[in-house]
Amino acid sequence: MCTEFEKMMHKKFQMSSMGELTFFLGLQVKQKEDGIFISQDKYVTEILKKFGFSDVKTASTPMETHKPLLKDADVCACARFQVNPKVSHLHAVKRIFRYLKGQPKLGLWYPKDSPFDLVAYTDSDYAGASLDRKSTIGAEYIAASNCCRQVLWIQNQLLDYGYNFMQTKIHIDNESTICIVKNPVFHSKTKHIEAQARMK
Repeated sequence: MCTEFEKMMHKKFQMSSMGELTFFLGLQVKQKEDGIFISQDKYVTEILKKFGFSDVKTASTPMETHKPLLKDADVCACARFQVNPKVSHLHAVKRIFRYLKGQPKLGLWYPKDSPFDLVAYTDSDYAGASLDRKSTIGAEYIAASNCCRQVLWIQNQLLDYGYNFMQTKIHIDNESTICIVKNPVFHSKTKHIEAQARMK
């Protein structure tokens, strides 16, 4: 069937087969008998070389958890303010590069016999960034509702492929949010509308 499909595509669209997928949009794909491994080690090597980080000291983590990036005259959160980068972004990106230098072969491994399931996780600290310390139960409720919306979309997409995951588990690690989800009486006491307005 694959051969016939290849002939049909070549005849109708002048398309030709390039063989087994090994590289796609910057991702390296290694297909083995026991699974598939997806990585970006070639891209990591190139970007480290481009910015002169091929021989730097490595870092064990991509960010320093005890030194959050703050919003002040010299410091902002790294990826959230790319339009107006500050000095702290340079230090944060350098640490990310040092981390990549020490972990060039990291990737995603998909074993051939791994179970195919759909599980979702939601961030309870949705509005708790160190920029303004604003974290409300309502905002965390918004995170849970956004997660539900995405799960519903994925479920419907998978139905088109014959997979039924209509009983998907959503893991929420915030007790207050769980109570709000389970008990509609608490809905009026949340600040989720205000938090959503801030986001927009």
